Amino acid sequence: MEQEVIESEMILPTHMSFKKIQMHDKYPKGQARGRHWKHLKQIIQAENYHNYPPHQPNYVNIESPPSMHPRKQICDITGFEAPYSDPRTHLRYANTEVFKLIRSLPNEYVQRYLALRNAAVVLK
Repeated sequence: MEQEVIESEMILPTHMSFKKIQMHDKYPKGQARGRHWKHLKQIIQAENYHNYPPHQPNYVNIESPPSMHPRKQICDITGFEAPYSDPRTHLRYANTEVFKLIRSLPNEYVQRYLALRNAAVVLK
């Protein structure tokens, strides 16, 4: 059997597509291994943004049209995403523990939280 293999002159590829390439084969000695990340300043210099029209948004001109997605509601106490809103105080909350805390807050604290959000409401 070995004699047949030798005589068949079958040429095997050096790399099989289903095999993982070893690191020493992929990156010979002295070659860079990782990505080189560019800083914003390097990107701006390389792209020649002064050639683009002024109304087209890019890194230099950050004015872009308003988002089509609705704003995320943020919990007034924790800063997490808030799916709930207290009907009495109008504060947003993330879970039941925060809801209990909101209900125990004095009126002036509630007003301060609402003022932070620019939603000051006079509570009764």
